[in-house]
Amino acid sequence: MSMRQVELPKKYHQAIVKWSERYLPDYGFLIESWDKYFPRDPEFKLCAYREAGICTKIECGELEGQPKFEVAGKMDPEQAGHVLGAIRAQASTEFGSIQQHQLTLARAQEEEEQVWILRMMAEELRHGYQMIHLLLEDDWSDVSDVSEEDMVEQILSMRTGSHILGAFNIDFDSFVDNVTFCALIDRVGKFQLAMQKMSSYQPMAESMPQMLREEAFHLAAGVVPLRRYMEKAARGSYCVSSEDIQKAFNKWFPRGLEMFGDERGGGTNVRFGLKPMKNAEAQTAYVEEVARVVRDLNVRFVRARLPKFSSGDAQKVLDKVLEHRGTEQGIAFEDLVHLPNTSFFRRRGVPAFELVGWDGNAFDDVDAYLSHLTERLPDAYRAGRDFKHYVELLTRVHSGETTVADAKREMPTLTRVGGVCPCSKSVRWVNGNGSDTVGQGSQDGVPASIL
Repeated sequence: MSMRQVELPKKYHQAIVKWSERYLPDYGFLIESWDKYFPRDPEFKLCAYREAGICTKIECGELEGQPKFEVAGKMDPEQAGHVLGAIRAQASTEFGSIQQHQLTLARAQEEEEQVWILRMMAEELRHGYQMIHLLLEDDWSDVSDVSEEDMVEQILSMRTGSHILGAFNIDFDSFVDNVTFCALIDRVGKFQLAMQKMSSYQPMAESMPQMLREEAFHLAAGVVPLRRYMEKAARGSYCVSSEDIQKAFNKWFPRGLEMFGDERGGGTNVRFGLKPMKNAEAQTAYVEEVARVVRDLNVRFVRARLPKFSSGDAQKVLDKVLEHRGTEQGIAFEDLVHLPNTSFFRRRGVPAFELVGWDGNAFDDVDAYLSHLTERLPDAYRAGRDFKHYVELLTRVHSGETTVADAKREMPTLTRVGGVCPCSKSVRWVNGNGSDTVGQGSQDGVPASIL
C-alpha cells in the first residue's frame, strides 16, 4: 500500500498552525528534538494522509458488496449526515484532547514521559487536521447549511467545556490524568478508528490507517507509565500509589464507556455500512480489553512486590487475592487496581444517574452514594465544575425535580464560542504573509463563555 500526503489550502493550514501556537506551544521543541527521542520513527509532518489500496467495496450493512462512496453527494442524505457528524465529532475530540493535556503536561516526573505525551499531542493535532481535510475536500451542502469556513471556525473555537463529547470537557488535575486518559480514552479512539476503517465513505476509510498507527503510540504513552507507577508503588514509592491510579480509572472509565454512545444504539451506522458493530458490541469489546490492561498492571505489581516469584506464581497469587478479596503473600485486595462496574458514575446511556458503586453495589440513598464517590474519585476532580454539575443533576433526578432524559440533555454540549480560529466572523485570520487580521467581534481568542 502507498500513502499520499495532502496539505490543506493555505489559509486553513495556517489556521491550525496559529491554533497550535496557543495550545501546543512546545511543538517547535518536539520537532527540533524528534531525532533525539524518536530516532527510529519517521519525522513528524503536519498534513493529511490518504492510504491507497483500502477495500473499495462496502464491507457491512444493507449495501454490503457495492462500491464505497467517493463523495458525499452520492450517499443517502441521512447516511451523509451521519458521516458529517462523525467527522466533526472526531475533529472536536482531537483538538479537545490537546487542550486537556496542556493543562498538566509540565507536571510529569520523568522527561521521557513528558515528551511522549507531547508527541501524542502533536499527532492529535494531525488527526484534527485530517478531519478538517475531509470536511474541506467534499461538498456537504446537501446535509448542512453551514459553510466550510464556519465548520472550521466552530471546531477550532471550541474549548474545554464546549466540545461535543463529555470526556473532552473535563479538566486534567495531575499527570496521572494524562497517562490514564491515553490508556483509557485513546483506547476508545482506537476502537472507533478501527471501525471507521471499514466505512462505506471511502475518504474516511483511507484516512484511518495512519491514524491507527499513531494511536498505537498513544496507548503506549499511557500504559507504559502506568506499569512503571504500579511497580514503583509495589516497592513503596511515595509518589504515585495504586490508589491514585484506581481513582483515575474511576474518573475516566465511565467517560470512555459513554463515548461509544447509548448501549441500545448504533444500528443505523451498521445499516449504512459506516461501522461493523453496534454500540453495545463495541463497548463490550472495549471493556474486555481494558480488563486485560488492569490484569497486566496487577501482575506487574505482584511481581515487583514478590520479585522471586515467576510470572505463573504471581498470577496464582493475584487470582487468590481477587477470589477471596483478602490478602495473600502480603498483597491485599485494596493494593490492586480494579475495573469499575460499567454502571458506576454514568451520566449517559442506559445506566445514566443510577446509584451504582464502583464495585457494583447499589445504593438507595443519594447522600450515601455521594459519600461513596467522595471516597472513590480524585480530590482535585471533585473540586471542579464537572463533578459539581453531576452532583446537582443526580440530586435533581432522584428528588423528582427532573427526569433522566432531561438531565442527559443538560450535560455539557456543543456551544458556538469565539476563539483562536482564523475564520471570518469572530476570530483571527492569518493572511498570506503570516501576520494577523482580526475579524469583527474578535476577542483575541478569549470566548465570552465556555459553558
